[in-house]
Amino acid sequence: MARIKGALMTRKRRNATLKLAKGYWGSKSKHFKMAKQQVMKSGNYAYVGRRLKKRDYRRLWITRISAAVAPFGLNYSTFMNGVKKAGIELNRKSLSEMAIQDAAAFAALVEKAKAALN
Repeated sequence: MARIKGALMTRKRRNATLKLAKGYWGSKSKHFKMAKQQVMKSGNYAYVGRRLKKRDYRRLWITRISAAVAPFGLNYSTFMNGVKKAGIELNRKSLSEMAIQDAAAFAALVEKAKAALN
């Protein structure tokens, strides 16, 4: 039986890593050893970034809601407390979209939240 060497799979694996490293600066895109390190590091950055994105969007929604309820004489935490007490189960994303797209409906919702606080 002929001896099988691993050259084909090794080359395939290296080329896959180098393909992922395309566009990286300098030898990080040319040399396998450095490319492998940078691809691993990039993967870690991407992993963390996917989690940070969720935080950033939540912060954006809270800022939008806060700005939308300010003219009604409420702050964000008081408004959210009123929403919870009124039994309105809308998440922050939909509340912020409502504040932007449908101001009349949002105003009615603010009034319900205010009434639930009293």
